[in-house]
Amino acid sequence: MKPESKILPILTEEKESFRDRIATVDAAGKRKWVYAQKPVGKLYSWRTWISRGFFVLFFALPFVYVHGRPLFLFDVTEAHFIIFGKVFWPQDFFIFGLAMVTFIVFVVLFTAAFGRLFCGWVCPQTIFMEMFFRKIEYAIEGNAAEQRLLNQAPWTGKKIAKKASKHIVFYGMAFIIANFFLAYIIGIKELGKIIREPVSEHIGGLFSMLIFSVIFYAVYAFFREQVCTVVCPYGRLQGVLMDRNSMIVAYDHKRGEPRGKYNKKVTRDLGDCIDCMQCVKVCPTGIDIRNGNQLECVGCTACIDACNAIMEKIDQPLGLIRYASENGIGNREPLRFTGRMKLYTVLLTGLLVILGFLLSTRKDIDATVMRTPGMLYQQRGADSISNLYNIKVANKTIYRVPLQLKLEGINGRIEIIGEHQAISVKEEGQGAGTFFVVLPGNSIHARKQPIRIALYNGKEKVDVIATNFLGPPTPKLPTGTAR
Repeated sequence: MKPESKILPILTEEKESFRDRIATVDAAGKRKWVYAQKPVGKLYSWRTWISRGFFVLFFALPFVYVHGRPLFLFDVTEAHFIIFGKVFWPQDFFIFGLAMVTFIVFVVLFTAAFGRLFCGWVCPQTIFMEMFFRKIEYAIEGNAAEQRLLNQAPWTGKKIAKKASKHIVFYGMAFIIANFFLAYIIGIKELGKIIREPVSEHIGGLFSMLIFSVIFYAVYAFFREQVCTVVCPYGRLQGVLMDRNSMIVAYDHKRGEPRGKYNKKVTRDLGDCIDCMQCVKVCPTGIDIRNGNQLECVGCTACIDACNAIMEKIDQPLGLIRYASENGIGNREPLRFTGRMKLYTVLLTGLLVILGFLLSTRKDIDATVMRTPGMLYQQRGADSISNLYNIKVANKTIYRVPLQLKLEGINGRIEIIGEHQAISVKEEGQGAGTFFVVLPGNSIHARKQPIRIALYNGKEKVDVIATNFLGPPTPKLPTGTAR
């Protein structure tokens, strides 16, 4: 065997060893801190403007009210959700289930076509980390090289001042962000009450605010990119969801290899990559994109801007690192709308149509009527029979609703137990009541008689509920007697 053939497997093994662990952990399992150089370029400018729009929406939406209710509210403690001003209760859980299925199909389709475009451009974790907290870090501690020197330097008054300033600002920003996240759960008005009123009246709310703040501070001050590489399952799912036609941030190895240092006085007989390492220096997860697609890559495009800047300086075409597919790099194929993507699109369209139909036909008044358990029929005089029922009503409107109950398609009457002959349900609340359905004997033709109860809000019929009326056993007739 030639010596070169013995060396080649060793070199290949060393080259692929980066796949044995994530980029932010060394061979001993110790965390490697990422000092990401600040990106500069067209894509970074676009991401900056998108992040500004995100911040405006994030901090403004809790204050937006439609017809007296928040535009968005996700009160998991009360199982009370408001989306685009419409109230959803546990009774609407099937709509949430379908919405989640639709969202999953969308994620699969989007990832199959566009890779981790969402992660790099609009994911809240990436936006807050790269466009907010890391910029604060640059402003206080300096660029990546200055941060590295500061961390390696002994503790002096200057270092203590910079570190203390950064962490105080980080915690203050985390406190504000956590409060706004809490506003999406309990509402901005309820949050204002917690802030204004005595602490003793809102111990639980204050505790929640502090817990949220500590979590956000720990994530952006210490855990950082580990959220994307360790916690978030999306990076691991992309290996299953994507194929060779999916769009990714990719290095054109056919054009770039073999690498070599640049010397403008010497004619190059190498690839366009000059091994400047700028793509690695700006990466917020510490990877080398030239190694190929990796789970740590969030598609932030910082490496594209860095590489394009170098290509401009050495008068080479842009796009050595660019958005492309593996087939696009390997076979020079354009991005294609594959059969799998077509199937996902049809499925997603069908789910969206069904979801839209359910939302458009969703009732603002939702009621459930059940015959009182354990109760048989009651004899009313000589010719009438009654059954006792319970009713539960969810009012999804912003108005108090007095509901009247009427029988449909059958003789009889309804007697509501209580002082009022209507069931009043407060706005965005739930109500309950008990009532008798009284039927004359000649209207009962079976042991379980189907009946329909209509619910009226004034003159408007808001719902019709079908249930059963329990009557006496059908009397047995003598043999040979006609019924």
